[in-house]
Amino acid sequence: MFILDTVSCGGITGIPEMLPNLVSIGYNIIKIFVPIALILFGMWDLGKAVMQQKEDDIKKGQKTFIQRVIAAVIVFLVFSIVQLVFGLLASASGDDSENIMDCVNCFLDSSKCSAD
Repeated sequence: MFILDTVSCGGITGIPEMLPNLVSIGYNIIKIFVPIALILFGMWDLGKAVMQQKEDDIKKGQKTFIQRVIAAVIVFLVFSIVQLVFGLLASASGDDSENIMDCVNCFLDSSKCSAD
C-alpha cells in the first residue's frame, strides 16, 4: 500500500487507497469491539453489585447489564441492517444506485475496491 496509490468505486476515480482502508478498519472496530466492551462493562457493573451483596444494587446492576446487552446487540446489528436497506434501495433504483453501493462496499470492505 503506497500513499499515492488510488482506487475507484462507483464511477469515482482517484480515491487514495488509504482512505477506504482507514474507514474499513474503523467500521470493523465499531462493529466488533463496541459490543464486546458494552457487555464487559455490564458484567463489571453486575459483578460489583453482587460483591456488595445489597439487593437494590444487584437489581440496578441487572438492569444496567440488560440495557448494555441490548445496546450491544443493536450496535452489532445496525450495520447489517443499514447495509441491507442500502442494498434493497440500490436494486430497486437502477444502475446509478449500483455504482453507489459499489462505493459503499468499497469503504466498508476495502478489499472490494478496484485499483486504478
